[in-house]
Amino acid sequence: MKLNEIRDNKGARRKLMRVARGVGSGKGRTGGRGIKGQKSRTGVAVNGFEGGQMSVYRRAPKRGFNNIFRLTFAEINLAKIQKAIDAKVLAADKEIDAVALMEAGLVKNVRDGIKLLGTGEFSAKATIRVVGATKSAIAAVEKAGGKVVVEPKKKTVLTKGEKTSKKEKTVKKTKKAAKAKA
Repeated sequence: MKLNEIRDNKGARRKLMRVARGVGSGKGRTGGRGIKGQKSRTGVAVNGFEGGQMSVYRRAPKRGFNNIFRLTFAEINLAKIQKAIDAKVLAADKEIDAVALMEAGLVKNVRDGIKLLGTGEFSAKATIRVVGATKSAIAAVEKAGGKVVVEPKKKTVLTKGEKTSKKEKTVKKTKKAAKAKA
């Protein structure tokens, strides 16, 4: 056997049926798609349709919901901050906040605030201002002689014309009632 004699087994590679190449081919005219209708046209795939059988996304059990008011935080580890301080990208003597972290390139998108995680070693005496921090992160920064200032995300203030929740309305009513009594 030589390299030029190597071949596939007979019938291993079967030629594809060339569709819509004349009535004599056996798959001419409508090209095996039947006559008319949505599925005979180009670019149509009826997603999720299983011929009338209950489709898989309807058969599967559903649980929970997506909270549209959920806050998402940009998480950062202490090791990353320490590395930036060592590389002189961040100044330990100045307050480290979301703006400083973005300028240093440690965080791309602040989202609803920065959350400090306690992974890694931290030795710089620095003040870090964040929206949330883990207990281990706070302990590590304080052990190094620094300080973590955790200030919760401020709620958005409603402007005139926006809808308020039922809870806010009841608070407003009770305040009005208290003023009327006084």
